[in-house]
Amino acid sequence: MKRIISDPRILHGKAHLEGTRIPVHIVLDLLAAGETQQNILGAYPQIEESDILACIQYAARIAAEEVVLNSDAA
Repeated sequence: MKRIISDPRILHGKAHLEGTRIPVHIVLDLLAAGETQQNILGAYPQIEESDILACIQYAARIAAEEVVLNSDAA
């Protein structure tokens, strides 16, 4: 995940793709909304497929460390 960085001087420290001002959450939001990787790459020509995969890996690592404090599960 070398392409994902956080710099307090860029985007208020939000995780983003290195060399861009594209936050990771934008890529993930687009995927969650059903956009294809090809559509995302078309909309953001400065990124590559490996950048999209890095965003997914980033989200997976965050989810793996998440602690649910209150669950409605039975």
